[in-house]
Amino acid sequence: MAEIELRHLKYLLAIAETGGFTRAAERLGIQQPPLTRQIRDLEARVGAQLVERLSRGARLTEAGEAVAATARAMLDQAADLPAIAARAAAGQSGRLRVGYTSSAAFHPFLLGAIRVFRGAAPGVRLSLEEESSAELVRDLLADRLDAAVLRAPAAETELEVDFLLEEPMAAALPAGHRLAGQAQAGVALADLAGETFVLYRRPAGAGLYDAVIAACHAAGFSPAVGQEAPRMPSTLSLVAAGLGVSVVPASMRRMAVEGVVLAPLIGPHRPAAPLLLATRHDRSAVAARFRADLRRAAAAWEG
Repeated sequence: MAEIELRHLKYLLAIAETGGFTRAAERLGIQQPPLTRQIRDLEARVGAQLVERLSRGARLTEAGEAVAATARAMLDQAADLPAIAARAAAGQSGRLRVGYTSSAAFHPFLLGAIRVFRGAAPGVRLSLEEESSAELVRDLLADRLDAAVLRAPAAETELEVDFLLEEPMAAALPAGHRLAGQAQAGVALADLAGETFVLYRRPAGAGLYDAVIAACHAAGFSPAVGQEAPRMPSTLSLVAAGLGVSVVPASMRRMAVEGVVLAPLIGPHRPAAPLLLATRHDRSAVAARFRADLRRAAAAWEG
């Protein structure tokens, strides 16, 4: 079937609303003969008579009424196109796929920033994925994610990484541990020398793993890693089971795992856990807005 243009639909609706070719032509600002030709062209394209001429004026046939009903909806949608384009260009609509590490999921900054973004851009279809750092980088590069919150910088040149903020880390101790009673006052990293450590598996979280190892070396000892966990929440579960101590981001206290005491780290050689945002250089408009919003929220963060 030949292509139907929006002007054909406007002409048909003008006849329907004015009841005749003459008045429709006046409304449209054209002569009657060109209008007649355009309606005949439309009828040829749809393969049916759409307008019935009367002794006075004209009216739509049953087929014409059916086409007119759809035409109204199509023209209304076409009228919305500039606003739709403006919202998309401003990052207020579209799709946003955000990934984050399991340790970042418990930080109140991230939860609050996503909540504010959803409120400011309700037209965005937001999906969230929890993965390891290596998986997040892989999915960003493969265009399966638009943005990712990491704990360690990504070396890939296709990605741009923004520093958001840094949080302290805490010692995670089994409830019956010899240092658990001084948790409120805090624990020095050197106090954990000789302990068996449970750490977040390095391939999954190289940033935190390396930061803890480096801090222990600076404190004068090499930690004995007895167990590695696939996810940060699993680290606390293993600590609760008595398999060792750990050092985790302080925001993990929100998990409130039974049998685990989190003590602030005090004194020198305290590792810190950064929050970083990675996006591709060719990021979409909505990803660019998300990045700008998180950078702005991080600059104002006082948590």
